[in-house]
Amino acid sequence: MLFPPEVIQKLQYYVYLYLDPDTEEVFYVGKGRGNRAFDHLKDTSESEKTARIHDIRQRDKEPKIEILIHGLETDQTAKRVEAAVIDLLGKTNLSNQVRGWRAGIHGRMSTEDITALYHQKEATITEPSLLIRINQLYRYGMSPVELYDATRGMWVLGPKREQVRYAFAIYEGVVKEVYEVKAWFPAGSTFMTRDSAHDPDKPRWEFVGTIAEPAIRDKYVHKTVRNYFPKYNQNPIRYVNI
Repeated sequence: MLFPPEVIQKLQYYVYLYLDPDTEEVFYVGKGRGNRAFDHLKDTSESEKTARIHDIRQRDKEPKIEILIHGLETDQTAKRVEAAVIDLLGKTNLSNQVRGWRAGIHGRMSTEDITALYHQKEATITEPSLLIRINQLYRYGMSPVELYDATRGMWVLGPKREQVRYAFAIYEGVVKEVYEVKAWFPAGSTFMTRDSAHDPDKPRWEFVGTIAEPAIRDKYVHKTVRNYFPKYNQNPIRYVNI
């Protein structure tokens, strides 16, 4: 099935859903215009999405495709709606590989995170610390254990790591949590919920620690540390007071 030209003209940009016809479970969220909603039916790439479509076809059925919203005037608006829907349903429940366009800025977040984003107070760090940017790993609704594991490893670090007292979990420049570092270990040598695969030619490290005491958390959590990272610097690691 394809949309007739007159339907395409009325649809403009839209956000669409792929559902399992037996369970009504949404397993993919997308956006586009024209006949974009049907393109995945011809996709032959190796992805979770195509695997779900293959599974449905093994039952002699086809995915159910629904238009969630249409009549959107710009691609940017469609991207924002798509990102919001992915955040609402949860990426772990979908075959989408990423959260969505600029989800870290415009996506789902707590009221505290919203305040931290638009009413930023700069942190002044006085302790020997390691700032760790986890932009690629962070998502809204992470459990404390998931956030801890995303922060504590696996990093290319030198001997200065032994001087670190606190490790900061940083997302989009804002402190999400602070941990007191107890010890450092070679990457993959302690239990972790994340996949610990890494390049053996680049020695990496992970720390074991605890959530920092309330006085330290109150001092830093939800504050910005963008001022500690040089502009355009992509290194996820930054030592402070070391």
